[in-house]
Amino acid sequence: MSRSANPARGEAMIMVGGAPLLLRPSFAALIEAEAELGPLFGLVERAAEGQLGIGEMASLFFHCAAERPDGVTRERIGQAIAETGLARAAPALRVLLGQILQGRV
Repeated sequence: MSRSANPARGEAMIMVGGAPLLLRPSFAALIEAEAELGPLFGLVERAAEGQLGIGEMASLFFHCAAERPDGVTRERIGQAIAETGLARAAPALRVLLGQILQGRV
């Protein structure tokens, strides 16, 4: 995907396999994430306490992916997070969690 993330829409970007992956926390994406991960407020609380696991982060990113090219699985997203480090994934997580808490401006 060639377009960039729009933080005003709560979008973020991560790199997976050397390609950018646009994350968009749409209502449908958040419903899917919540069905898998439990209440989103609990997810935000765990993140704030430093208790959010890499699997939870990968799942949230997977559900929020605006488009998933072939080969971009939840496992591949988790590998990308592990390969690049949590520090590089943190800004995208921060944007998504902010969107969950604040909604669109």
